[in-house]
Amino acid sequence: MRTAEHYFEVPLDHSDAQGETITVFAREYVSAEHTEEAAAELPWLLYLQGGPGGRGNRFSGLGGWGKAAAKEFRILMLDQRGTGLSSPADRKTLPLRGSDRDQAQYLERFRADSIVADAEAIRRTLGAAPWTVYGQSFGGFCVLSYLSFAPEGVREALITGGLAPLAGPADRVYQATFRRVAARNAEYFGRYPQDRELVTRIARHLRETEEVLPDGSPLTVERFQMVGSYLGGNTRVDGLHHLLEDAFVSTPGGDRLSDAFLEQVRGLVSRAANPLYALLHESIYGQDEATDWAALRVLQDYPEFRPDAAAPLLTGEMVYPWYFDQDPALQPLRTVAQLLAEKNDWKPLYDAERLALNTVPVAAAVYSDDIYVDRDLSLETAAGVRGLRVWETDKFHHDGIADDGEAIFGRLLGMVRGVRS
Repeated sequence: MRTAEHYFEVPLDHSDAQGETITVFAREYVSAEHTEEAAAELPWLLYLQGGPGGRGNRFSGLGGWGKAAAKEFRILMLDQRGTGLSSPADRKTLPLRGSDRDQAQYLERFRADSIVADAEAIRRTLGAAPWTVYGQSFGGFCVLSYLSFAPEGVREALITGGLAPLAGPADRVYQATFRRVAARNAEYFGRYPQDRELVTRIARHLRETEEVLPDGSPLTVERFQMVGSYLGGNTRVDGLHHLLEDAFVSTPGGDRLSDAFLEQVRGLVSRAANPLYALLHESIYGQDEATDWAALRVLQDYPEFRPDAAAPLLTGEMVYPWYFDQDPALQPLRTVAQLLAEKNDWKPLYDAERLALNTVPVAAAVYSDDIYVDRDLSLETAAGVRGLRVWETDKFHHDGIADDGEAIFGRLLGMVRGVRS
């Protein structure tokens, strides 16, 4: 493959084109099967990454969906604002904005509506015709915002595991996903019954014994529960079993958690690489109302997920206030997070009337057992977008494109072009 790096200056606030600007980075990927002259004539495909807070993928080679897309597209991999090389926002850079309130007000402009406005500014700068847009997970949420506010920039749209509810409150999202995660726990422990007692043993051990991660932060029961992120995968779910089998070693002071286990857990529970995920996650569901730690509020209806439960279940995408007490990468941002949770005048992320009149070809993969983006809410949204074609499947989980991205991409592209459904 060949790559090219692009840096763009875009308004921080797109309603104030003459105001402050930020830098947005994107990397272009082109298959070496195309000559440079032929590649220059290829249409663009914009990829919108999951998250929020995740930088664009760094390809070391074209495989999976990227291999399929590169047959006929120039791929533009966007670092969404605040991530990667796009004016990164974290505990080290945000204090440059000033007070906690100044930092929170700055981050209010880092949601899907601003990401879409960035994309349109970039498209115009590149002189590109309306492009194909592919959104995975939160990237799919951004696609819905794109179709709401700038459909003229989209030739066709593909979405995998990313049909967001078009209306709030955030509570209904967590009511659905807690149920999905509980069912996935049951499925996992049915597959690995010995791990049910092991998870309970680890939780009991953490209540009785202080364990510290390699970064010096505590491993608590609630942080350990975050390893449930494995449950969102298809083949990746087996990685949870491999993690748990490393848990305990015998020491002169009795059984303790092994260094190998603690290092693996650190990589799963730290938000050092993507602090915006914790800061902005609930805001992706916020429209006209405060999210106010919705996941914590809904948790009260699901006591089996409480860290003080006798046999606590593992959790999914939920974000809680204690993240900002226990994660060193988030501790300086605790007040900023609280201010964002309290914000009660978020702008709409979608235009339901415009989506009901949509004319852009759209195809979406909906995963029946997705623990992050609920199947029922996804189908509700699909019904509100004119012409959106759904492929529902139980063969994949949320990260399906990591398992068979080439086939999934090809199927969706065929659907928007009327080849298959």
